[in-house]
Amino acid sequence: MHVLRDLGRRKLRSTLTIAGISIGIVALVVFGAMANEIDTFVNANADYLGTSVRVTPVGSGERLLLPLPPGTLAALQGMDGVAAVVPSVQVLVSDENSMPSGLLPDTIVGVDPAAAPVPGAYRTPLAQGRELVPSDAPANVAVLGSDVALRYGRRVGDRIELRGESFEVVGVYATTTAVPDSQIVVPMAAARRLFIASLPEQYREGAGTSELYTLITVYPAAGVTPDELAARIAASDSSLQTMTAASARAELGSITRLFSAILMGIALLSLLVGGLSIVNTMAMAVAERTREIGIKRAIGGTRARVVREVVTESAVVGMIGGLIGLAVGAVIVLIGNELGRATDTILFDLTPLTALEGLLFATVLGALAGLIPAVNAARLDPVAALRYE
Repeated sequence: MHVLRDLGRRKLRSTLTIAGISIGIVALVVFGAMANEIDTFVNANADYLGTSVRVTPVGSGERLLLPLPPGTLAALQGMDGVAAVVPSVQVLVSDENSMPSGLLPDTIVGVDPAAAPVPGAYRTPLAQGRELVPSDAPANVAVLGSDVALRYGRRVGDRIELRGESFEVVGVYATTTAVPDSQIVVPMAAARRLFIASLPEQYREGAGTSELYTLITVYPAAGVTPDELAARIAASDSSLQTMTAASARAELGSITRLFSAILMGIALLSLLVGGLSIVNTMAMAVAERTREIGIKRAIGGTRARVVREVVTESAVVGMIGGLIGLAVGAVIVLIGNELGRATDTILFDLTPLTALEGLLFATVLGALAGLIPAVNAARLDPVAALRYE
């Protein structure tokens, strides 16, 4: 209690110091929660890929979807080490599609409704409705990812317009925090038609063949790793590029690690400023209590006790600032996620570990910041301290 009493003697100075620490902890908590959500996204997409190998044309990406060369499907089916292949056609919902989730554009994915499920392949769980069935092959029907359904406000039985064509919604997938959330699954024939319509007019002629695919997912045979199979595919045709769970994790992980490092650097810089304010506050507190320290030393108080008292006081300042910063940061995370929930845009994931790390960091920083003033206080000569005015 005497620590709180000492802080109460310098209300304005203590308040400003605690505020400085709080701001740093708010930044640490908010940016840490954002980094957690990004890590969750990377891990979820790696799990989505599983043991498969995604094969696309060189130059194709999330926002530029190109057709595979004719004959690619047959070549992959006949390759050693391949257990199954699943072709698909992808086309962006809009060429000017903004990315509400900040990571992936909404994409139409054409599949063969009559194709048999591949053992071990990722199965997106349904939240409502049904999957596509063989009788859907010639129809305009769709199963929506959770982000898409929420963004467009569609449920089973509603209709959704995709690139000028109307589709009946027959199912909605559950949230996965991965690629399927931003996808709209339709029959292959409809996807081919939409893809061809999206091409510049001079490229449409001859594009409507049954060999038109933009992505082929390949599953390795027993005893063959995804990376080994990906290397074989890349070596067999230089016009193809591959992606596995490991390569996706490495590629996305390097980007997210850099982003997280920048965020945490900003937060730590804020905390450093707060730590310097504690050093200044405790140095002034020691100067104001020089006679008090001299009396304690004169009646037998040890230097260790003086150090302990000053460090404890500075640690309490850090802990109070940490608690306030944690509370404010949690409120910001909660409000941010609630505002984004309407579009299923969750940006933050505040875990107990992140909260505990923020509080411990503030407390330890406070203790360390008070160490120098504490040592200086312990070194005071008792006689000189008693004469201090």
